Amino acid sequence: MRLKPQQTGYVATKIGIDLANAPFVKLPKGREAVVEACKAIIDENLKKEQALDAKVKEILDVNSGEIEFQHADERQLFFMIKKKMAPEFGVIMNYDDRYNDLSHQILDELYENYLAEYDVSENQVKNIIFKSFKTYANAYEEIDDIVYNKIKNMKKETIPGSQDYELLYERLYQEELIKRGML
Repeated sequence: MRLKPQQTGYVATKIGIDLANAPFVKLPKGREAVVEACKAIIDENLKKEQALDAKVKEILDVNSGEIEFQHADERQLFFMIKKKMAPEFGVIMNYDDRYNDLSHQILDELYENYLAEYDVSENQVKNIIFKSFKTYANAYEEIDDIVYNKIKNMKKETIPGSQDYELLYERLYQEELIKRGML
């Protein structure tokens, strides 16, 4: 699952909740400080991917005539170019590997800034952070489907893409996250 900019706060909050609930982790500066630190790291990672996507799109735009002439699949080309250029931009394409890398970065940040204290191995704490990413990623599709169906079954029709739709979607999405203890 690829995170959207508005979702980084949700994942960061999930990490904060899970760390606060872990019996062997103490958050001396509180959960909100942890959430802020996590969000900053996740946002930075997302910016790298957005820069990579922009560069790939630029390459495709420059070569659009050739792509059209060859009847090439632009989506497949996009992915192939992105995969090839990912290391240059510091982007990990495999999501499990990316979540693992982000978990290490977050753990380092929390430790260095005295945001988390623990008396167990770092790996146990890192695993909590990794599980938070996986839990959110696994729940995303299900929550998205639930919200979409709720909107579709409402008496008042809302046009997808409109501001009303986006606001309604966001509100219902947050309600679902709250129900699952993820917000």
